[in-house]
Amino acid sequence: MMTLRIISRLLDYPDEALWAHLDELRDATAQAGALSPAALAPLHDFIDVCRATDLLDAQANYCALFDRGRATSLLLFEHVHGESRDRGQAMVDLMAQYRSAGLEIDSHELPDFLPLYLEFLASQAPAQAGAGLEDIAPILALLAARLRERESGYAALFDLLIALSGVRLNDETLRQRVAQESRDDTPAALDAVWEEEQIRFLGDQGCANAEQDAHQRRFAGAVAPQYLSLDATPVAGERSCNS
Repeated sequence: MMTLRIISRLLDYPDEALWAHLDELRDATAQAGALSPAALAPLHDFIDVCRATDLLDAQANYCALFDRGRATSLLLFEHVHGESRDRGQAMVDLMAQYRSAGLEIDSHELPDFLPLYLEFLASQAPAQAGAGLEDIAPILALLAARLRERESGYAALFDLLIALSGVRLNDETLRQRVAQESRDDTPAALDAVWEEEQIRFLGDQGCANAEQDAHQRRFAGAVAPQYLSLDATPVAGERSCNS
């Protein structure tokens, strides 16, 4: 599963090691054989843009894109469970899945970090890797749509992952949903998320209700979790994770 391993590395934080081996990654994608020349073109274009970009600029862009707000987070469960208690159990279950495959996490990243999950899938048999991609295809498609809305080249990597999954989704539904969302990475949105609630006493229930209404209006249209129901339809015979 060399192709998944390469995409995993390109989705990780840009560092000197990655920038020093971009040429090797570009050559490896052609040798992997999982993608047609037409499908490889956007991947090669992405790598070429990376080669022409200063590393510090790439790092700043990465942090601004993936580390601010929930909309483009690379933590998969952020888009499924948000901050609910179910997220903790999902983490435990995913860690058990890693361990059952004989793998242990040796980095500081959470188990649902997308590049880490892709690296895990790359170590599995083609059928298992394809099933794993199919499971997260709705999240990948949503992220791709949001990245295209922000005119980010990273969208090409998500499009490739969706192609490898063999899943077809309703692009129009995604486009409409993303168009209705408010950006959650603006200074105002970030301040609202981290805003501390005031201490309230029992007699302040009326004020509390008014503040709650204001809070709901402020976040109307903002990004929320629970995105797995996106009319995903597996397309027979289109999965191509075979390298």
